[in-house]
Parts: sequence; structure tokens; C-alpha cells
Amino acid sequence: MRIDHPRVPLASLPTPVEPLTRLSEVLNGPRICIKRDDLTGLAGGGNKARKLEFLVGEAIAKGCDTLVTIGAAQSNHCRQTAAAAAKCNLRCVLVLRGDPQCEKTGNLLLDRLLGARIVWSRERSREEVMANIVETERTEGHRPYSISLGGSSGLGAIGYALAVEEFPDRGLEQFDRIVFASSSGGTHAGLVVGAKLAGYKGEVLGISIDEPLNDLQQMVAGIANDAMRRLGERASFNPDGIRACADYLGKGYGILGEPEREAIELFARSEGILLDPVYTGRAAAGMIGLIRRGIIGKKERILFWHTGGIPALWAYADDLISER
Repeated sequence: MRIDHPRVPLASLPTPVEPLTRLSEVLNGPRICIKRDDLTGLAGGGNKARKLEFLVGEAIAKGCDTLVTIGAAQSNHCRQTAAAAAKCNLRCVLVLRGDPQCEKTGNLLLDRLLGARIVWSRERSREEVMANIVETERTEGHRPYSISLGGSSGLGAIGYALAVEEFPDRGLEQFDRIVFASSSGGTHAGLVVGAKLAGYKGEVLGISIDEPLNDLQQMVAGIANDAMRRLGERASFNPDGIRACADYLGKGYGILGEPEREAIELFARSEGILLDPVYTGRAAAGMIGLIRRGIIGKKERILFWHTGGIPALWAYADDLISER
């Protein structure tokens, strides 16, 4: 795949693919492997490192000196953006949703260790606060670069289109489905683009973390089409062609329920692999649910794409470990 966009090396690539033999036996279902994007490095790893290679690359090419982005209090994207800024000698401002939190743990602790300035949106929208910060930064003589929620843009998605090339000799074809967490849509869009360009015939299935099905499909298609345009490709995607499942939204974003708790424990106790409570825990719960419902067949070969987020576990300690 030819890339004509600036890129800064931030991630440890390629990430490994490992068989989940014991988990497959416990579920009495398909043969499951895992793509370990929790091992991308950059302050604890995760999927955002792939996107940030291109986003930070553009920021530096434009002569920017400050990264500004938005997220939730335990945002993995914000943590990795702060790490990328530190690595590239850039300033960083994070706009986090809601009011200041007293407990400094998980990603919020790491944001501070990485030197980011944290601004809480309080009753205002994060986007409005970010726009004001960007204006103020310019007034003060800085050159800010705005990064959308989750780094999910056509440019960021190119990082995941390239990830598909980490399977040599059409090795991706051994899998009937790729299953992963989908929220702001960038990872999903990138995998859709990469799979199409590689000629992959299996299903690229995003488990929605917080979006209704139609909204997620619309968002992913838009980002994927932008990525295709940036790659100089003419093919386009319709929302109806985006494969996603929104049956496992639980009680909402960031709220840990029994399905997520079970999935986290199953991965930990059968494979020694940690999932996070917000994204990979819910995606794994969705995959397990689809296996138990027979939608994913017992003879299928599944690739579960781990998108990281492990530092958030410490912010959910009381919910994860209780006298149940």
C-alpha cells in the first residue's frame, strides 16, 4: 500500500498474533486467536498508537507545537496522545468530559505523569471547550493541532488499513471473522479499508461499545471513505455494508456489567491476558455472546483484535473485585 502522508514511528510493530487455545476450549466453540495491539508500546500500548503515527506526523509537518484532543476521564486515546506529545517534544492539552475527579488513577494518573495539561469540560461540550483552547493557544503564540475523538479520522484510519499488511502471504484468510471493539469508528474504518484492499473475504465485525447500529455504520462508512480518498482509491463504502453488532451496549459507555466482568475474568484466568472494562471487555463479551447464541459457529476461525486500554483496569478495581 503506497502512503503519501507524513508518519512518525510511535508503535512497536508488527504486533503478535497468538492462539487462545484454553479460551477456545472453555467456550467449546470456534478456534480463537488474538491480535495483540495492547502491545504497541507508547505508555501502556493500545490501538491509538497506529492512528497517532499519521496524526502526529501531519502535526509536525505543519509546524505545530501543541496537540489538543478530547476524551473521557479514562480515555486511552488521551493517554497515548499525551505520550506521543512527550516523545515528539510537543505540548499537549487534554479536554476531558465532566467535572474534575479527585481520584488520580488509571489513565488519568498517566496523563499527568506524561506532562499533559488537563482541562475539564464541566457542563459544556468537549468540542466547544477544545475550540476555545485552540483559539487561546493561537493567541498566545502557539501552533495547536486538533485531534478528533479517538483520533478517528480518515488520516488516523490509515494506520489500521496498514495493520492488515502485517499478515504475510494472505495469512488473514485463515480467519472467518475479525472481531473488535468499535466506538469512535477509526479502527473499524481502517480495518474495513485494509481488508478491502487486501481482498479479504471474511467478516470485519465491530462490536459497538456505545453507538446504536445505524449511527455506528454511518460514522464508520464516512471515515472509511475519507481514508480511501486519502489513499487515492476510488472504491467507496455504504453504511449498510459495514458489519457491526450493537446487541451488547449494556447500561452505557464505561459502565461495567456482568457480561464484561465475565469476559475479563475468562481471558485473565484461561490465557493470562488482560482486557479493559470499557472497550475490549465489552467486545469480548459480545464475541462470547455471539458464540453462545450460535451466530458464530463452533467450527469458525476467529481473530479477536485486542485494542488495548489495560491502564483503565485500576480505575474499576471496586467493580471488578467484589464479594460476589
